This record gives sequence, structure tokens and C-alpha cells, in this order.
Amino acid sequence: MAHDSYYHAPDLAKFPDVGKDAPELWNKFLGWYGAVFAEGALSEREKALIALAVAHSVQCPYCIDAYTTACLEKGSNLEQMTEAVHVAAAIRGGASLVHGVQMRNAAGKVKM
Repeated sequence: MAHDSYYHAPDLAKFPDVGKDAPELWNKFLGWYGAVFAEGALSEREKALIALAVAHSVQCPYCIDAYTTACLEKGSNLEQMTEAVHVAAAIRGGASLVHGVQMRNAAGKVKM
């Protein structure tokens, strides 16, 4: 069966398969992952918004799908979610621009 893109949405459900040949490591990951997203100093809703923003920053379509759903389930609305995505984009853009200092430093060393 041909796919329209490299990422195939139904593959997200296969994520647990990654642990089949390393169950001890997979279980440790799941324990840590669950603890990270549990209610703490940040609410589960806030953590889902952070995860959605990071998912966009690292460009993981599976994570975008999963945390879009999580955000909605935990009470976020599209305005909040869109704002979180803009925050991620601003940080990513700023990180690219700040590397311009590196370019300027390198250019300053070149004698032409």
C-alpha cells in the first residue's frame, strides 16, 4: 500500500512496538514519560501545551497529532494551542537568527 507521505498516521499506534525487543528499557521510558506528564508544579493541561509547542519545534507529526488531541481533552482551545505553536516558532526563528552571530564572527576572520 502506498502512502501519501513518509509519516503514516496509523503508525502512531505502533509506537509500543519499539519496546518489543527491549522491554526493560521501554518500561523505564514509559515510567519516566508518565511521571513527566503527571500533574505537578505544572498542570497536565499546561504540559500538553508545552508538548504541542515542542512537537512543532522538533517537527514530529505523530507528536503533533497526539498532543493536539491531548490539549483538547485537557481543556485547551484552538486559540491557546495556536499561541503555543507561535511561541515555538518564535523560539525556533530566534535560535536561527542568533546563529547569525556565529556567521558574523566567522566572516570577521576571513580576509578578502
